[in-house]
Amino acid sequence: MSINIDNEYNNYFIGDKEVRDLLTREGDRKLEGLPNRNIDLKNLEKRIEANKFVKDAEVYRGLDGNIHVKVKQNRPIARIIRPDQDVYIDAEGNILPLSDRYTARVIPITKSALLKNLDREFFQDSTGQAYLSLLQFIENDQFWKAQIAQMHIDGKGKISFLPQVGEHTIEFGKPTEVEPKFRKLMIFYKEVLPVMGWDEYKRVNVEYEDQIICE
Repeated sequence: MSINIDNEYNNYFIGDKEVRDLLTREGDRKLEGLPNRNIDLKNLEKRIEANKFVKDAEVYRGLDGNIHVKVKQNRPIARIIRPDQDVYIDAEGNILPLSDRYTARVIPITKSALLKNLDREFFQDSTGQAYLSLLQFIENDQFWKAQIAQMHIDGKGKISFLPQVGEHTIEFGKPTEVEPKFRKLMIFYKEVLPVMGWDEYKRVNVEYEDQIICE
């Protein structure tokens, strides 16, 4: 049996042993030595894909007679902080559990108690999709992914960020006009902070059109 796990995004939520256990029901049965006609490849794929950390699996028989397994892992883009148990969210809005094997370095999200739960249903409706698009934007931008340390959603649905560098809070407002707001924020980082100093301001607001408010 040949197992190949795609770690394109440096995710290590699942390893060869876990995949092999899924295929063999944790060692209760063996595939090695079975006649090809007795191996249901589609069933093996479904068994692997039932794992929350697996995005896609392909199981096929090679010309050498061996079973080949290709696994593509899910990619978390944020970690939702909950009082009971934190969870991850992937780029499609699916909720993933934490892993004992690996901790993803993604933006943590906190929320007001007045806001409904940040679950799969939230990220699938039209309102939640805007927050998911914002997270996707941050995930795909090298600078903002490195600079944003935490995201908070208040009871009105407005967003604020804490940066990795600097003592200020970034008041972003609702997840609308995302790219223009980040362009304004980049102006603040490139033109204001180098002159005034990184510790000069406690808050910067980019919520309103054509304005940057610094205090």
